[in-house]
Amino acid sequence: MEIRTGLEDKPWWVSAIVGLVLACLLYWGGHHWLLKPRYEELDRLETKLVDLQIKIQEGRAAKAQLPRFREEVQRLELELDKLLRILPARRNTPEMLRRIRDLTEQGDFALKRFTPGNFVDQEFYSEWPIAISLDGTYHNLALLFDRIGRFSRIINIEGLKIRNVRQQGSSDHTIEASFTAKTFIYKESVPVEEEGAAEGQ
Repeated sequence: MEIRTGLEDKPWWVSAIVGLVLACLLYWGGHHWLLKPRYEELDRLETKLVDLQIKIQEGRAAKAQLPRFREEVQRLELELDKLLRILPARRNTPEMLRRIRDLTEQGDFALKRFTPGNFVDQEFYSEWPIAISLDGTYHNLALLFDRIGRFSRIINIEGLKIRNVRQQGSSDHTIEASFTAKTFIYKESVPVEEEGAAEGQ
């Protein structure tokens, strides 16, 4: 049995055109349905590969800088420790109070008033004013302020008032000085356990 395509009696170039059209259709179909998804997947994988290579390079660069980062952390911890010595934590206030009182009692003074005030909270620290009044001499008062200036903590002298006093008896005190010694306290964060215990009480 013979299958006739109807092209036997046509010129040869008609068969060639039909064959070319069929070949084009096959190529387009194969490219569109088979090769194009493969090319897209290949592009996606190449992009992912480039991203991974970049991350690997960044990781290697970070690893190379790790010793420097550790040194920087250690330096910052030492700096923090130094700052905490200047700006003490609130739990150290009794010790600090004793040190400031000792300073006022080291000279030839008659301490008349030493009254710690309430904390005045700021963003990350608290101001702590201490009202002080004493009798003495100009020289001794200057020595006291010099000692306060050498103190490891930050202590500001505010509201200084000086007035002459008459010598009474054998006392050689010539002035009465009143001022506020203001220092600063670091506000510590309260641990979660302590907060829970405080709320339960």
